[in-house]
Amino acid sequence: MAWIALTIAGLFEVVWAYTMKLSEGFSRPLMTAVTLVAMLISFGLLSWAMRSLPLGTAYTVWTGIGAVGAFLVGILVLGEAASPMRICAAILIVSGLVLMKLSSPG
Repeated sequence: MAWIALTIAGLFEVVWAYTMKLSEGFSRPLMTAVTLVAMLISFGLLSWAMRSLPLGTAYTVWTGIGAVGAFLVGILVLGEAASPMRICAAILIVSGLVLMKLSSPG
């Protein structure tokens, strides 16, 4: 269950990163509110997952999901560049996440 919560927390990290971009420096109230709510959910689920998962594993997976998710949103939604080096970096991050999962109990 902790892994499910951690995965959802990571997805909410992607949401808040994206809506933070859309908030234009917190100048758009609706996007600012969505950002803050998504942050609370993300941090809350991360905190809950850390009850049973090691700190290093939980935090690394959470930030990794956020980083790769934000990378994909940037490319697919915002039209950012998808250079071979950026794609390789994302693959390395995902590989690290898989290794963290395989090396952790629970």
